[in-house]
Amino acid sequence: MHRGFIATAAWLGALTVILGAFGAHTLKQWVDADTLNVYETGIHYQMFHVLAIIAMGVLYKSFPGRWMRASGRFFAIGILFFSGSLYAITFLKAMHNSTLIPIIGPITPLGGLFFIAGWVCMAIAIHRKS
Repeated sequence: MHRGFIATAAWLGALTVILGAFGAHTLKQWVDADTLNVYETGIHYQMFHVLAIIAMGVLYKSFPGRWMRASGRFFAIGILFFSGSLYAITFLKAMHNSTLIPIIGPITPLGGLFFIAGWVCMAIAIHRKS
């Protein structure tokens, strides 16, 4: 197992629950339903990829190497860029400040590309061992 990645995933998982609870109980009072949906998309993708990092950490024992490590790194960067940008957009809308949204918005698909790269690296790691 790759303990560092699993520990990182545990902390990110805890953060996901905290952010999800904040969205469900507090944020919904500040933003409209469409903006809350954007925030919830960030929460969902963060949790999915926290689980992917855990899987990568467990799979590392059977499929060690740089491809599997790259997978975990790409998942973590994807969380930062994809989910982080959606959280930032939500908070900017809550503060009624939309001037930075055109700058932050393009970061979201970049995070999606990191997610895809993470899955591709995981697949390569598994196929190379076969």
